[in-house]
Amino acid sequence: MNIILLSGGSGKRLWPLSNDIRSKQFIKIFKTVDGYESMVQRVYRQIKEVDAEANVTIATSKTQVSSIHNQLGSAVGVCVEPCRRDTFPAIALATAYLHDVKGVGLDDAVVVCPVDPYVNNDYFAALKGLSDLAEQGNANLSLMGIEPTYPSEKYGYIIPESADAVSSVKTFKEKPDAATAEKYIARGALWNGGVFAYKLRYVLDKAHELIDFTDYHDLFNKYETLKKISFDYAVVENESKIQVMRFAGQWKDMGTWNTLTEAMEEPSIGKAILNDTCEGVNVLNELDVPVLCMGLKNVVVSASPEGILVSDKEQSSYIKPYVDSIHHQIMFAEKSWGSFRVLDIEDESMTIKITLNPGHGMNYHSHENRDEVWTIISGTGRAILDGAEKQVKAGDILTMQAGCKHTIFADTELKIIEVQLGKAISVEDKQKYPLPQA
Repeated sequence: MNIILLSGGSGKRLWPLSNDIRSKQFIKIFKTVDGYESMVQRVYRQIKEVDAEANVTIATSKTQVSSIHNQLGSAVGVCVEPCRRDTFPAIALATAYLHDVKGVGLDDAVVVCPVDPYVNNDYFAALKGLSDLAEQGNANLSLMGIEPTYPSEKYGYIIPESADAVSSVKTFKEKPDAATAEKYIARGALWNGGVFAYKLRYVLDKAHELIDFTDYHDLFNKYETLKKISFDYAVVENESKIQVMRFAGQWKDMGTWNTLTEAMEEPSIGKAILNDTCEGVNVLNELDVPVLCMGLKNVVVSASPEGILVSDKEQSSYIKPYVDSIHHQIMFAEKSWGSFRVLDIEDESMTIKITLNPGHGMNYHSHENRDEVWTIISGTGRAILDGAEKQVKAGDILTMQAGCKHTIFADTELKIIEVQLGKAISVEDKQKYPLPQA
């Protein structure tokens, strides 16, 4: 099975645990034997449990690539959008990537689905069935329609021609109000979960009809000039040969705090105390300080270096406009090599705790406008300063003046306190270099 996972989102509806770099799918909230896993880790694991040979490609933005590699490893396929251009350009680019880079055949089936549904393994078994439908070629697009459990205003609706397990599609309906949704459901309507399959040739041909490009690399280079348009508007609304397959298993969209807390197996993650008068309270605490809740009902409390949210669960769905008004330094991010957390910000200094994973290292780089001091607090590794290599261990202190080329590599997990000193500290102040030859 060839599957494209769409991994987008700005990370605002699950603030303060998410931000522009760390979107909701990377928050580790689902309990496992060894700890917690994120949405993207859970979905990727479930796909591989159902189809160990599945060819998985994640279509995403540049800001999410480091988090993907951090959580899934370097072997997972990633198709990077140079900038955001909505779902049709993203799917067209990923389809071209499968054909031109991964060698997927023109008549092979491709399944597209979001990266963040909360589902069981039967959902991915159904995706295999959807892939088989696409390969049979009875329709140009094969959709998965979710059997609705209530008249939701959050989803579009697919109205099939019949009540069969697989049916031609009669029409599509935009997101309705609750009363209209009830009428749709009475007509046998299904939720549109954004899941569909096609033969690779079909979408590649559609892309060539609407965009002037030769291959994946040409499309990538032209990407920022493309019109922003959704796959629904560009393709689905203009296609008459569409079928829908019903899916009646568990399916939840983890888009808000309200729905996310429904999937939590325990009331709190992190340091939290809830007294016995609390009802329906969930706490997600990433800070190293305790959170105490007393007498609260149907409330979510979330604390991270980005901020603190205390909200009625229903009201938490309306968080986005408030978060839009918050302009704040990103305080935590996962990178392909590890992670960093900002500890303190002053006018002319910033203090950061860096964790490097074993076998990983930073780019060899310099800064023009700031000095840096590294204090190794645990682990072992090696640093390179202006071409000179040095073994490092806990207790070592390294000082880099502005202009000094430097990097560090971890032999074991390496934890560092980095102090940046300067009048113009900026993420843009970084010049990369090739590593010096030994």
